[in-house]
Amino acid sequence: MIAIIDYGAGNIKSLQFALDKLGKNSKLTMDPEEIHQADSIILPGVGAFKDAMEALQRYKLDTILKKEAASGKPILGICLGMQLFYEFSEENGGCTGLGLLSGSVKRISDRVKVPHMGWNILQSNQPQRLLHQLGENPYVYFVHSYAIDELEEKTLVASADYGGRVPAIVQDKNITGMQFHPEKSGDIGIALLKNYEEMIS
Repeated sequence: MIAIIDYGAGNIKSLQFALDKLGKNSKLTMDPEEIHQADSIILPGVGAFKDAMEALQRYKLDTILKKEAASGKPILGICLGMQLFYEFSEENGGCTGLGLLSGSVKRISDRVKVPHMGWNILQSNQPQRLLHQLGENPYVYFVHSYAIDELEEKTLVASADYGGRVPAIVQDKNITGMQFHPEKSGDIGIALLKNYEEMIS
């Protein structure tokens, strides 16, 4: 079972629908025991970084996520969920994140229209099973105003170009992040979720 963390900051319906298409059983939960018993965890997220962190802390989900990450359980962060993995975001005057990945989050350059909303091409930064059989110029759907700015380069799997480099997929051991919305990215998004599920199974 896949535990989808329920903290009021995610577009859950389309994500569950995408997982259903892959034949994957998922449950929306904030119950510590259900999260502990799950095979893997997805941290979704839309909205503001600080609000999301406060919600995670209110329900003690931050502690649970850190514990499960330390145990080696696969955790996937989507959009804001990926950003929450990092140490710090400058959004709303600054806020500390979960610290599961080294790096920080900054606003996208004003040289381009913010938010970054729409389809963009994934560019591979390293050969990875996650990117298997996506074809040439795979398009995925982004909606965000902030992006990862500093990170460990070895963790960067794929990026997009929007006012500069936008880290789009990151991975460090059992922690994986997707800045875009795979559940809204059509066949490419389904393929990415399928590759991810096969990779962690």
